[in-house]
Amino acid sequence: MKTASSGNGKSPSFDPQDSQRIEISSPKEWAAGIPAVISAYKNVTSKAGPFKGTRLLSDLNQIEGFDCPGCAWPDPLNKRATFEFCENGAKAVADEATTKRADAEFFAKHSLRQLAEKSDRWLNDQGRLVEPMWLPEGAEHYQPIDWESAFELIGKQLNALDNPNQAAFYTSGRTGNEAAFLYQLFVRKFGTNNLPDCSNMCHESSGVGLSETIGVGKGTVSLEDLEHAEAIFVFGQNPGTNHPRMLGTLQDAKRNGAKIVAINPLDETGLKRFKNPQEVSGVIGRGTPLRDLYLPVRINGDVALLKGLCKVLIERDNLGQPILDHEFIEQYCHGFDAFKTDMEQTSWQDIENGSGLTQALIEQAADIACQSKKTICCWAMGMTQHKNAVANIQLMTNFLMLQGNLGKPGAGVCPVRGHSNVQGDRTMGIWEKPNPELLDALEAEFSFNPPRENGVDAVETVYGMQQGEIKLLFALGGNFFRAMPDHQACEQGLSQCELTVQVSTKLNRSHLYTGKQALILPALGRTEIDTQVSGVQTITVENSMGVIQTSHGKIPPASNLLKSEVDIIAQLAQRTLKNDSLNWLALRDDYRLIRDHIGNVIPGFENFNQRIDELGEFVLPNGVRDARVFVTPTGKANFIVHSIDNVAVPEGCLLMMTIRSHDQFNTTVYTNNDRYRGIRGTRKVLFINKQDIAELGLHSGQKVNIRSHWPNDKASIREVTDFELVEYGIPRGCAAAYYPETNDLIPIDSVADKSNTPAYKSVVISLQAKA
Repeated sequence: MKTASSGNGKSPSFDPQDSQRIEISSPKEWAAGIPAVISAYKNVTSKAGPFKGTRLLSDLNQIEGFDCPGCAWPDPLNKRATFEFCENGAKAVADEATTKRADAEFFAKHSLRQLAEKSDRWLNDQGRLVEPMWLPEGAEHYQPIDWESAFELIGKQLNALDNPNQAAFYTSGRTGNEAAFLYQLFVRKFGTNNLPDCSNMCHESSGVGLSETIGVGKGTVSLEDLEHAEAIFVFGQNPGTNHPRMLGTLQDAKRNGAKIVAINPLDETGLKRFKNPQEVSGVIGRGTPLRDLYLPVRINGDVALLKGLCKVLIERDNLGQPILDHEFIEQYCHGFDAFKTDMEQTSWQDIENGSGLTQALIEQAADIACQSKKTICCWAMGMTQHKNAVANIQLMTNFLMLQGNLGKPGAGVCPVRGHSNVQGDRTMGIWEKPNPELLDALEAEFSFNPPRENGVDAVETVYGMQQGEIKLLFALGGNFFRAMPDHQACEQGLSQCELTVQVSTKLNRSHLYTGKQALILPALGRTEIDTQVSGVQTITVENSMGVIQTSHGKIPPASNLLKSEVDIIAQLAQRTLKNDSLNWLALRDDYRLIRDHIGNVIPGFENFNQRIDELGEFVLPNGVRDARVFVTPTGKANFIVHSIDNVAVPEGCLLMMTIRSHDQFNTTVYTNNDRYRGIRGTRKVLFINKQDIAELGLHSGQKVNIRSHWPNDKASIREVTDFELVEYGIPRGCAAAYYPETNDLIPIDSVADKSNTPAYKSVVISLQAKA
């Protein structure tokens, strides 16, 4: 069994990088400002160099520049600012454009076991991967391999499988539309729909919930809608860290008169006050207060809260106030009577007990909704990673439907995606459950019979590897091992694979937990010039609001051995699909040919090349937004009844959620600091209410071990060690700790109903004081 550690799947306990002095201070009361500017330029100039770094920032998110490799927050249409980037976008660019290199000499020096003892931060900090590397069976060191041999090895292993479903093909949100389309085409021509992706771990619940309620798995709003909304409800989201440019949009909305309600167990700095560094008031002034009301909802208390909000709207309308949009409900909605009855029968005691909020506070939030004719609900992982996550999304949508807040300016649903093209990947067909229309279009365009049975998602991939049903994992970007929960299960599954392949730009922990053989294939980054036979190539991405944008690399590749993701896929397909008539290398040579096929297959992409040549961007059609068309079995937007199912938390235990720090993007850790939450020098902290600390007989600053508790997992003890207690403003009975350091506390079968997303936000824990 190939493994990089003793088999416990845990993070290292010490790393020299982590030896800086630990400091805990009060959370910040405002976000951005001069510290954000200093952080952005410090990162990009220290890692990429002052000249290259400054040039990259000037090209970031510009029409003729490159799209940020970080979050998927949209750029303004046709009106980019001179500095159209945020602090965390600058960090992502600096991280990719670093001058450091992890080459063959580095891998010869460090064994798998030695690398496994290092922290995630240390691994990432070793620099860009610059040549293909191979881990032979039984070896402890990666060694160089030429591209031809790497492709031959993968093709040979794929063709040796008993059936195509013994392979799984993972995708991250970094992949551009052209590569994503070519990838899913190759996988389906190979004969499987095993296309797990990072959506399975984040917004899958949004897609499932929205598809059932309104018939489209995407958001329905634009930046302009947000700027002209009268009320914005922000659920389970920390935009100051995860989508900092959203703060500028919220500032515009606020100045236009919008009321903003922040709903989250943690009172996040970004929604308190925003100091816009592009304005004088953001540099020397107090900035702009954003939220009008903060609801400190209990972890997993959102269903109860949303039922309370809906109950208030319905009851006030029953009293004769013109609150509900009865015309919209009658013409466009289904299931309202049953929904109304459920709301009326739900008691305020159950709502207060479930949400942790008082009726009075919920009614304050409902007052804001009642006074608004244009309301938007925004959300992120805080809503999608619970067992009842789909219910969260559907009740938010139903809350909007009560007042007709779909398909009109300034209103709608706004799931905020966390990676630059994760939504575009799904649009291009990266999905283990493809719709028949996509398969029909692929069959017509490419004259083959695509597989029709569903494939496996990310969680099912781990099960498949454990059971020996999946023998090869190919990952197009990402950090599959580290992003998943239950690293013991992931390690066990990966070790049984015949081959694991990672297409990557930087070293991460997924390179250390491998199959019997492993390959690292180094790819171009978003910042780098992609030159093929026909010249310099353009790629496209789709942002959170359904806008297709071009991206043009601006700096030379980190190595002449790097290949684009399109090149890697095309060459792999050419060698694997021996009798295929498609000229894959011609598609590699000219991405315009790929876009021609996309235009013939994917609705909304007609005349793809012409549109990006003329405008550089265009908006995809959205039936709900554009025409109030709801493609559901009822032909209408559906009200759906959900019960309040509270997580059972035994006495002496807490309910914990995982969170990201301000110096982190997904599993990539830039530093061990979290400026907004007052943490410096460590990530091993547990945020906890002051009264809970006292009730448990502990004290602030004490070191504890954290254990998780699962009714169906009594045989094993899941534990992470040496976490420092940090007194914080979080509801009683709740706690929070950083992801992915606490992922091991979550078994692989703790998932959301229907979407199968890991329940990172609902973990029952107990604490044991360190001796």
